[in-house]
Amino acid sequence: MNIIRKNKLLWVGFIAMMTCTVTATAQDKPANNMQILVDKVRADKKLIVADNMQLTEAEAKGFWPVYAQYQDELFLIRARTAKLIGDYRNAYNTNAITDDVARTLLDEVINIDALTLKLRKKYLSKFREVIPESKVARYYQIENKIQAALYYEFAAGIPLIQTGK
Repeated sequence: MNIIRKNKLLWVGFIAMMTCTVTATAQDKPANNMQILVDKVRADKKLIVADNMQLTEAEAKGFWPVYAQYQDELFLIRARTAKLIGDYRNAYNTNAITDDVARTLLDEVINIDALTLKLRKKYLSKFREVIPESKVARYYQIENKIQAALYYEFAAGIPLIQTGK
């Protein structure tokens, strides 16, 4: 299975997980199921990265801890993206997208983009410390493909805002 197909399967699960509203406590079954799904998505993504990075044993020792930190921070941004999509979906479904709501949503999109770029820049030097530059570039390519697949899935399910004529 190629990386894009794997990514689509991975992110379909992620999108479903992140756009669900879970109000249960940690002891409730839905919350436990959500944690299982989160763990599976993370494991699947790690498997995709591992299959494609071609790390030596020494490189892997340095790479995986940095990768884990990066993914933890990236997950927070993805959760914010999922919340934004949920907010948009709610506003769209209730015909409540005023100019003020559109401004708020667009501002959040731009903020998320800026946070993502800031995070990528922050971790670039950390990855460069533990693996060769060509493998850093390869890793960022893999992340870009995963992000492209994620955005494709998001975009497919998000209708355009209706505007006044």
